[in-house]
Amino acid sequence: MATRHAYVPTRLGDLLLVASDAAPAVAGSVSPAADALIGLYFEGHWYPPSPETIGERVDEHADPLIARAARELREYLAGERREFGVPVRTAGDPTSERVWERLRRIPYGETVTYGRIATELGNRGLAQRVGQAVGHNPVSIIIPCHRVVGADGSLTGFAGGLDRKRALLAFEEPAPESVGRLF
Repeated sequence: MATRHAYVPTRLGDLLLVASDAAPAVAGSVSPAADALIGLYFEGHWYPPSPETIGERVDEHADPLIARAARELREYLAGERREFGVPVRTAGDPTSERVWERLRRIPYGETVTYGRIATELGNRGLAQRVGQAVGHNPVSIIIPCHRVVGADGSLTGFAGGLDRKRALLAFEEPAPESVGRLF
């Protein structure tokens, strides 16, 4: 199978999904030999992959892994899924890998600050470096970088655009409970 890609239409615009069964240059969180999603990018993404790194284009329905990722993403965007099961592999430097692993543990519907992640990684002074790793997350949404906010709770940079970050966080907001009349 090697590396391949598909464009998947969603309510937030087309997503470029990149999958590969090739071993990464730097081992990520999944077995290096496993077929895994290695990229998820919005149209207009700040750091898109170069065309020579995404392999051949495939039909999303013809590729089992890409079809699964597309289905899970659509379920998430429809409010029918809170966690993803599709295998993901990243290939970053050690600090980025630690940040991305921490992002995976941010619960649905919650946010965390760059500073808190830096503190949890052992050095509050790493907040800017955390921000760089968050911005270069190759598998946005599934590795939920949209759940990271500024120290004051403000929405700061998102490689897919702040409007999309705002929309993703809105999808995850719990619906207010309706208070009904008892009598």
